[in-house]
Amino acid sequence: MAHLILVRHGKSAWNATGQWTGWTDIELNEDGIAEAKRAGKVIADIEVHHAHVSDLKRAKQTLDHINESLGKDIETKIDPALRERHYGIYTGKNKWQVKEEVGDAEFQKIRRGWDHPIPEGESLKDVYVRVVPYFEKYILSDLKKGKNTLIVAHGNSLRALMKKLDNISDAAICDLEVGLGEVHCYSFDKEGRVIGKEIRASNPNKGKI
Repeated sequence: MAHLILVRHGKSAWNATGQWTGWTDIELNEDGIAEAKRAGKVIADIEVHHAHVSDLKRAKQTLDHINESLGKDIETKIDPALRERHYGIYTGKNKWQVKEEVGDAEFQKIRRGWDHPIPEGESLKDVYVRVVPYFEKYILSDLKKGKNTLIVAHGNSLRALMKKLDNISDAAICDLEVGLGEVHCYSFDKEGRVIGKEIRASNPNKGKI
C-alpha cells in the first residue's frame, strides 16, 4: 500500500483580501506559514519518498515549511502542470465584488463550474487536461511501487485531480471545495487503485475565502 498526500498551499496575501490569484506569484502570509507547518505535523507518521509541487511561490513555500516541520528535505519535482487555474480577466479582482456584479448563479459557474469559459483564462476542465496526465506519467507508477508521494498545489489543480481519484461527475464537481492548508490522504493498492481516503487537516473557512 502507498499513500498519496494532497496539500493545498497555505493562505497568501491575496487569499486574505479575497482576490483571485491564479498564476500571479503571491507569497504566503503568516497564517499561511502556520497552515503549512500544521500540514507537516499531521503527516509526520508517513515516510514521504517523493514530492511534486507547483512552480508558484505559495506552493513551494508551503513545501519548504512542511520539510521544516518534518526535519527533512524530500526529493522534489517542481512543475507548472500543477499550477492553479488561470483566472484570465478576473485575475486580481475581488471575488465577492464580482459575485455582486454577476449574480450568484454566474459566480458559481465562474468559480466552481467544470467547463465554464473565462476570457483569457482556463476552465477546470482545462486544468484537468494538464494535471491528470502529469499524475499518470510521473506519480502513479511510484504509488504502484509502494512509494508514498506528496503533492503540494492549489485549490483547482487539486480539485481536478480529486475529480479523477474520487470519480466525481462533471455536475457534482462544483460542490467540491479544498480549503487552504488542507491535507487529504489517499491510500493506493499495488495496482494503482484508490482503496481509502482521510482528511488529516481541514479548514472550517473553506469556500468563504
